[in-house]
Amino acid sequence: MGKVGAGGGFQARLSALLAGAGLLVLCVPGVFGGGSCCPPPHPSSAPRSASTPRGFSHQGPPGRAPATPLPLVVRPLFSVAPGDRALSLERARGTGASVAVAARSGRRRRSGADQEKAERGEGASRSPRGVLRDGGQQEPGTRERDPDKATSFRMEELRLTSTTFALTGDSAHNQAMVHWSGHNSSVILILTKLYDYNLGSITESSLWRSTDYGTTYEKLNDKVGLKTILSYLYVCPTNKRKIMLLTDPEIESSLLISSDEGATYQKYRLNFYIQSLLFHPKQEDWILAYSQDQKLYSSAEFGRRWQLIQEGVVPNRFYWSVMGSNKEPDLVHLEARTVDGHSHYLTCRMQNCTEANRNQPFPGYIDPDSLIVQDHYVFVQLTSGGRPHYYVSYRRNAFAQMKLPKYALPKDMHVISTDENQVFAAVQEWNQNDTYNLYISDTRGVYFTLALENVQSSRGPEGNIMIDLYEVAGIKGMFLANKKIDNQVKTFITYNKGRDWRLLQAPDTDLRGDPVHCLLPYCSLHLHLKVSENPYTSGIIASKDTAPSIIVASGNIGSELSDTDISMFVSSDAGNTWRQIFEEEHSVLYLDQGGVLVAMKHTSLPIRHLWLSFDEGRSWSKYSFTSIPLFVDGVLGEPGEETLIMTVFGHFSHRSEWQLVKVDYKSIFDRRCAEEDYRPWQLHSQGEACIMGAKRIYKKRKSERKCMQGKYAGAMESEPCVCTEADFDCDYGYERHSNGQCLPAFWFNPSSLSKDCSLGQSYLNSTGYRKVVSNNCTDGVREQYTAKPQKCPGKAPRGLRIVTADGKLTAEQGHNVTLMVQLEEGDVQRTLIQVDFGDGIAVSYVNLSSTEDGIKHVYQNVGIFRVTVQVDNSLGSDSAVLYLHVTCPLEHVHLSLPFVTTKNKEVNATAVLWPSQVGTLTYVWWYGNNTEPLITLEGSISFRFTSEGMNTITVQVSAGNAILQDTKTIAVYEEFRSLRLSFSPNLDDYNPDIPEWRRDIGRVIKKSLVEATGVPGQHILVAVLPGLPTTAELFVLPYQDPAGENKRSADDLEQISELLIHKLNQNSVHFELKPGVRVFVHAAHLTAAPLVDLTPTHSGSAMLMLLSVVFVGLAVFVIYKFKRKIPGINVYAQMQNEKEQEMISPVSHSESRPNVPQTELRRPGQLIDEKVESQLIGSISIVAENQSTKEIPTYVNV
Repeated sequence: MGKVGAGGGFQARLSALLAGAGLLVLCVPGVFGGGSCCPPPHPSSAPRSASTPRGFSHQGPPGRAPATPLPLVVRPLFSVAPGDRALSLERARGTGASVAVAARSGRRRRSGADQEKAERGEGASRSPRGVLRDGGQQEPGTRERDPDKATSFRMEELRLTSTTFALTGDSAHNQAMVHWSGHNSSVILILTKLYDYNLGSITESSLWRSTDYGTTYEKLNDKVGLKTILSYLYVCPTNKRKIMLLTDPEIESSLLISSDEGATYQKYRLNFYIQSLLFHPKQEDWILAYSQDQKLYSSAEFGRRWQLIQEGVVPNRFYWSVMGSNKEPDLVHLEARTVDGHSHYLTCRMQNCTEANRNQPFPGYIDPDSLIVQDHYVFVQLTSGGRPHYYVSYRRNAFAQMKLPKYALPKDMHVISTDENQVFAAVQEWNQNDTYNLYISDTRGVYFTLALENVQSSRGPEGNIMIDLYEVAGIKGMFLANKKIDNQVKTFITYNKGRDWRLLQAPDTDLRGDPVHCLLPYCSLHLHLKVSENPYTSGIIASKDTAPSIIVASGNIGSELSDTDISMFVSSDAGNTWRQIFEEEHSVLYLDQGGVLVAMKHTSLPIRHLWLSFDEGRSWSKYSFTSIPLFVDGVLGEPGEETLIMTVFGHFSHRSEWQLVKVDYKSIFDRRCAEEDYRPWQLHSQGEACIMGAKRIYKKRKSERKCMQGKYAGAMESEPCVCTEADFDCDYGYERHSNGQCLPAFWFNPSSLSKDCSLGQSYLNSTGYRKVVSNNCTDGVREQYTAKPQKCPGKAPRGLRIVTADGKLTAEQGHNVTLMVQLEEGDVQRTLIQVDFGDGIAVSYVNLSSTEDGIKHVYQNVGIFRVTVQVDNSLGSDSAVLYLHVTCPLEHVHLSLPFVTTKNKEVNATAVLWPSQVGTLTYVWWYGNNTEPLITLEGSISFRFTSEGMNTITVQVSAGNAILQDTKTIAVYEEFRSLRLSFSPNLDDYNPDIPEWRRDIGRVIKKSLVEATGVPGQHILVAVLPGLPTTAELFVLPYQDPAGENKRSADDLEQISELLIHKLNQNSVHFELKPGVRVFVHAAHLTAAPLVDLTPTHSGSAMLMLLSVVFVGLAVFVIYKFKRKIPGINVYAQMQNEKEQEMISPVSHSESRPNVPQTELRRPGQLIDEKVESQLIGSISIVAENQSTKEIPTYVNV
């Protein structure tokens, strides 16, 4: 499903999931050059957002605990998830500064003089602008405006308790990986490395360990081997005491394992090279290892012994079982490639993955790199006919095709989240390039409805797609998204999982208290939602579960999101109001359950100060954390929710060692908080207290109290609300209109029943609404809007189809071919199915359910086989035919045929191929009720229809092993009328130019014509033509009741035609395509151009020519009038198509085929004959051109 991607808060959550082993990565340019900020990441660290050629993108399942270290792309420096306390660092040599950081952030690099000044401690950054408190010196040019609204800064320098430790002997090392073991543990491990960019390998390494929260460190090189070069550090996500070190495979392939938080190690040699590791989410000793030669191994002893599971496994497409969905905890899901390059989805037990014990849950092949196992869902992608199709299995049940709105026509899809038994997906539709639409599903992940259109996207460093969407921590259903509107990107917020969105209200005042003039919707606050891989780049946003009301982000005020003039903003009421806190970018860390905010400025200069806020960003105090200015490379917080100890990593100069500054914040608190130190705060959205169907009141520490919160109290009170219309979203197939009602989309038929509905059972009849998932409202309109159970009425079989599983019309001799029987309506449990394979073998099934996995058959002979299927129940029957070519593949064909013709009139059918030169061809024609085909070597045939009615014509073209089929339906009448229709230009904006859309639009147009004129639908046939601008052909047809009486005469057809033209000219025919989009239908009148120049200087010969034309016209008119009186002479019209035809595949219905000009398909003499036969009767075009159409039009009782 496209390339794996995640953006904003989802990427932050992905980081937390990936960092289950406790590592975090930060890099700056290498010592020996190289344009990359980091060396190529170890494959084990590749996140789920790594670029893949094709396949589902996904967020990274909670059930999957990828081994660390993590790549730079995974998480921001200052946003460390609870229990995830690890950091990887890389620094530059030669400047002592983070050069790449400065370049990426757009700041100039400092000169040599600036560098020396910085190293002497003179480069401290200036204080932020704002209102100064407590005797601070106010900067020139700043004035105190409104103390209550301005952000205040206390400039008096306070001192934090800190210690500094230098990693002596590692000054040349340019990378570091840091792991803080876990909650209530004082152990910190640091692996430093020297990465040579020219060699592309690690040449030195050192391992350090601290047992006193980072005050001192011990070097452990002698315990792992003085000559051992370590490349990566892994930590068990379920037991942080278990550590795994990987040696450099270019020297030796070994593992060093520790079970005592890195105090001692045992060494184990490997006979393969590890590329990635995957720890079991529950069993601490179970590990999957992916090798560089695409083999998957398993270990049940924490890497001490390994067993081969499967060869040819696709990278990053292997998963552990998910508890609650899989019965076996040791079950492994994987995507494997066959020798011929196909991919399939397999499952097996980790210690028993033999050929006999492997299962294939999805029958047949899947697209490469498309398997996702996430929570209770399994996703795969299968492309057929040039279009991707997406399938989902919920709780490991049978796969079902994911249903998006009919004309979404996705090019790319990303599974963003599967939280709360619901799928959140980003879909790039056929008419989108740099934006995605957000869709949200039902519980099974099958039916999707639109949540937000045109969400901004970008590509990450690894080529992965990043979606500008952020889920706010601690508040269920709250998201921020950047939407593109008229080439402007604006930030929107929702509190109910995408049902309603609104712009962010800008702050009332700026940093200094001056009023901000920003009026919605022309001006608002816009935020950067990407969680950056580099802490010094823009796009930082942070929130915390234990501080649900506080959101800190960088952004700007104006008409759109900008990458310039970026400031920092904070909301302390869950996004309702915002306050500017800094004019420059800062990174913010949450301390003490989020009760204290720590801000550190983004700068390439050394710093020694940071800012603390006890009142949710309203006021800030300046603290020093080191006596000597430090070039900061990274920050790591203490594990757990309290986060009262922080380690700052950096260096004093390019000549110094790694400096580790331990900062202890316990001294800034007076005491532990008591009950009286808290106040209640109610979550709301612009005053509306009912959020996701409940009123929630939280505890907040009073801003004037500087006590330590300790254990998080959470929500103080939660009370369900009475259900209102706002708690319900539109159900699948319905769209919300301007009046707030959910009405069926033009392509959706609400009366259609599920094919699984059997007589005597019940089905849920939708009201057009469905309750927002996880909404807790009760009573109210809940009963009114909830789908009602309804007894299944008996239904005769309808819409029967038989196709091959892969959508092809060919099969190989001696190999299994899987046939799928599909039925739109009918009682599947009480329907008898009979299948005749056409080779003398037939089978029967007692119900349709027994054919869900397909019907397999092996053809022993080569040829064309007529496969027939018939279904019967007590109310009726239906049948379908498939003409299967064995061992004959093919390409694309287009059958050129008129929509309507007259009885006994010769009809030409032409098979147009693309490409046109494909060698010797065999054409197989099926038309009428013939049981035997007509086989020719020519691409055209002629035939006549002797009776009125509907006739189907099928052509199959065979060239070697390639086959293509196209089928058309032609209506035969004694006489009819036709008229070309045009539409208001807005219809072209929604025309994907595919057959299904044209059929549905034709049905809507016909309905509008019937309503506007009162003409019975049996007299009208509408065929929407391919191409742009959108046009259609209207046919006025005679109608004869089944008894053969009351047949309309030619005069009746004339009257109907005149009535239709009259209504069309009065703009009385129109329809609503979607809410707010109304399309008008017009008659495309033909006007003749002047034949001669009518100026006074015309010549006598020109006048003679004009008179000749007039006489010819009169003669034609007389002949025509006389012709209408002659018995047996019929007036007829055939379809006039667009100037150029387009090619399609009968299997794929692909629309991306080159157009073939119609004039290339006719002899010159034929074109002359057709032009002479063209006439004009009144305002109705009567044309004898024999041009083809792409699809069967919508016929109703014709």
